Amino acid sequence: MLSILDILEDTTADGPGFRTAIYAAGCPNGCPGCHNPDSWDINRGHWMSTDEILKTVLADTFADVTFSGGDPMFQPEGFAELASAIKRESGKNIWCYTGYTFEKVRQNPRQAKLLEYIDVLVDGKFRKDLKDDDLYFRGSSNQRLIDVQASLRKNEVVMYQPKVSIDN
Repeated sequence: MLSILDILEDTTADGPGFRTAIYAAGCPNGCPGCHNPDSWDINRGHWMSTDEILKTVLADTFADVTFSGGDPMFQPEGFAELASAIKRESGKNIWCYTGYTFEKVRQNPRQAKLLEYIDVLVDGKFRKDLKDDDLYFRGSSNQRLIDVQASLRKNEVVMYQPKVSIDN
């Protein structure tokens, strides 16, 4: 079971293309200037099973998935179970936002399990002093877009490189 604040379908703000964004309740980071401070309290969410969430995700065959919040790494086992089911049932691309750094997540066995299923990790606490409205898919310049699977293979951080197509 996961404590979920909301599920937003067909968003384009939480990663490239259309996405189903799953907003986790619970976050220990308390970043000053956070865009969603109501998400810090895990009790503000409603409890949902993996199957309930999966039905919503699979109902849209075109949208990929984003885990946001709050912080999905606050409920890592539940999100790992959900991510595994999403990959098994659909192979959809999964982005995950967290206030933790990639390096910290790798050191925590509970959180590291979720990395096995994540394609892109947007890591690092939001920092109001580094806020930059011109950044894609992140709020402050200290946050990184990490290609998780390439990083795990190379055992070092590999930055995500968006695929750009040029129309003639």
